[in-house]
Amino acid sequence: MTDRPNGFWAQATADPTRTVLTAPDGEEWTAGRLHAAANRLVHGLRAAGLESGDAFAVVLPNGVEFLTAYLAASQAGLYLVPVNHHLVGPEIAWIVADSGAKVLIAHERYAGAARAAADEADLPPSRRYAVGGAIEAFRPYAELLDGQPGSPPAGRTLGWVMNYTSGTTGRPRGIRRPLPGRPPEEAYLGGFLGIFGIQPYDGNVHLVCSPLYHTAVLQFAGAALHIGHPLVVMDKWTPEEMLRLIDTHRCTHTHMVPTQFHRLLALPDEVRARYDVSSMRHAIHGAAPCPDHVKRAMIEWWGACVEEYYAASEGGGAFATAEDWLKKPGTVGKAWPISELAVFDDDGRPLPPGELGTVYMKMTTGGFSYHKDEAKTRKNRIGDFFTVGDLGYLDEDGYLFLRDRKIDMIISGGVNIYPAEIEAALLTHPAVADAAAFGIPHPDWGEEVKAVVEPADGHTPDDTLAAGILAHCAERLAGYKRPKSVDFIASMPRDPNGKLYKRRLRDPYWQGHERPV
Repeated sequence: MTDRPNGFWAQATADPTRTVLTAPDGEEWTAGRLHAAANRLVHGLRAAGLESGDAFAVVLPNGVEFLTAYLAASQAGLYLVPVNHHLVGPEIAWIVADSGAKVLIAHERYAGAARAAADEADLPPSRRYAVGGAIEAFRPYAELLDGQPGSPPAGRTLGWVMNYTSGTTGRPRGIRRPLPGRPPEEAYLGGFLGIFGIQPYDGNVHLVCSPLYHTAVLQFAGAALHIGHPLVVMDKWTPEEMLRLIDTHRCTHTHMVPTQFHRLLALPDEVRARYDVSSMRHAIHGAAPCPDHVKRAMIEWWGACVEEYYAASEGGGAFATAEDWLKKPGTVGKAWPISELAVFDDDGRPLPPGELGTVYMKMTTGGFSYHKDEAKTRKNRIGDFFTVGDLGYLDEDGYLFLRDRKIDMIISGGVNIYPAEIEAALLTHPAVADAAAFGIPHPDWGEEVKAVVEPADGHTPDDTLAAGILAHCAERLAGYKRPKSVDFIASMPRDPNGKLYKRRLRDPYWQGHERPV
């Protein structure tokens, strides 16, 4: 049905007893209960001194408190600053201080980093709140809510999420959009999902299976909530638990990354057969390149629900259905209705179809700036178009194909080499659970290709395995693309949303050398 109200607040008022959230511990929350919790948080933050346009930061796992913070910010004219809970104290302190956050809410799991960050950012103890247990020099989160009414606050106005870029080079920067000064109800916050063909209500259930501190994960979850879709929230992702939740709750859509596909496909056949995933309508993936063989295997298993998009925290983007991808393997799709795509050369000139260059995007829904960094804001733009440094090309039909980020491209003997292609070949080896390829110093060629591999369970990381992997690549890659050596790692440094911290792998090899790119 689509004749019911859109927007969480209207839905909660109209039907407060409807279940809208299944928390990671299995507890069910009604719309009325979640609405009241968000209202109490608004009142509590205002009592702590926050006004419209101010920011507050959260270092939280997936759970009710995170979603409460999202709803509170978006109806109180505040900026919510989600912080990656894998960061250490100084990194969190930078974001808290740079964003101007006046309150920090942190979970006791991250007590050490949160305490260090709050101290370094010089945040008064009266503006630090601990969820789930005690953190030294933090007040209990309950104190922020105690005595506050569950009724809607006065002066309601739309707020935004202020995400920080991953900071692959230098400090992360906040992506700040101007507040529109309109009531929350005037912003159709769930309309975003229409880009992917996801309709309001219609029996949909959204599975949150990645960290909510990521831009897309929170945007998908928030949009789903606003168009009447109950949320099922995972805290820590495991492949079999995801299948169980899809089966149990008849989940219909989710946001995923290729690493999750790879690990789902690694499950034994008997485990996969144990669960019914036929309820899935949209398994939308992005955030990292997906090897062709992984994408095909997921489509064979889950069917046409496997869809792909290209976007960034700054905006987007492109979208490809399974049918699009099978017709044009490797594409990340065509431009969203609210976006434009272009490819420019290094001199800022538009390139014709088929020519590789830097991918730029333009949103018709409004702009952004990097917080306190006008130089970066200007540097990454050509007119109204912006880029995050990805390389790719558009074909004659307007479909976008990506290669790699400029910073990750390997230049060996003057030849451009794209790591994603090498990584896809590595992942077809049965002993490879995860892989990365990048350039390391070479006295003559400038760079040579290095592979770092996380072995699959039951495989010993030794010279024999390395030789087997190199021979495997020799059958699949041209000579100049092949890794010249393989190193092993116990666990690849990825965040839970699948983003690879490639710089952590690459930088040690470049100590004492200057990278040519």
